[in-house]
Amino acid sequence: MAEGKIIKALSGYYYVKNEDGLFQCRARGNFRKRKIKPLVGDEVQFEAENRTDGYILDVSERKNELIRPPIANIDQAILVFSALEPDFSLLLLDRFLVHIEANAIKPLLVISKVDLVDAELLASLHTYKSLYESIGYTVLFASMNEKSDINDLKPFLEGQMSVVAGQSGVGKSSLLNVLDPNLDIETNEISSHLGRGKHTTTHVELLPIADGLVADTPGFSSLDFVDILPEELSLYFLEMKELSTECKFRGCTHSSEPHCAVKKAYEKGEIAQSRFEHYLQFLDEIKNQKKRY
Repeated sequence: MAEGKIIKALSGYYYVKNEDGLFQCRARGNFRKRKIKPLVGDEVQFEAENRTDGYILDVSERKNELIRPPIANIDQAILVFSALEPDFSLLLLDRFLVHIEANAIKPLLVISKVDLVDAELLASLHTYKSLYESIGYTVLFASMNEKSDINDLKPFLEGQMSVVAGQSGVGKSSLLNVLDPNLDIETNEISSHLGRGKHTTTHVELLPIADGLVADTPGFSSLDFVDILPEELSLYFLEMKELSTECKFRGCTHSSEPHCAVKKAYEKGEIAQSRFEHYLQFLDEIKNQKKRY
């Protein structure tokens, strides 16, 4: 029985790679009965009589998994947000960060298309960059016209399995094409009618880039907080996580409870207004979801 990693899933086939090469496999029928679906990034056991006729027999335990996009065992999420077209959104950034933190994946923030902005917007972007760096995140600016900017990413990719995520049209595929021109990933301009990027990436595939593996994905089709409890949410806001242990009441949601260390820090200006407001917005969303279910 051979071992390998699923690097692509397409049309019911799984492409498994190991030191002997690439094998096209199907999943055994009992996976469905066991409610297991192999994912790109899985370490698997398989058997194959030839390169195009293999079967996955077992899937090793995962350290994490994302359902949309369907991928497992991710070390790092490169979250790409454009400065313009679509406009940069702190709300969407925080929503992504909650999902990434909840899955114990290390985020790397990239703001693309900075060459398109005026001086006023660029100053705002630098303010946001400083804010998130003060929380503990790495933030990079990127211009698709400046290869040196994109190459700043390469040291972060080495030895990592990374997923590139963000809205359609922010330049995820363009960024990968600059990192490795041989990829020639299809890209499209923003749809003027819809105001968002045209859908170009239709499957998940791990690509060897800069001595690491990078997944080009169709993007996150859902960012609902269905698996997060109200009392857990602050664990995924790094500046609130440590403070939560100092609140008087266990399970404090930092909304209406007295003697709350997080609210005290916010009132003293130690937590950014945008971050705290987004936290409360997400908290209400989670509570309303729980009521519906």
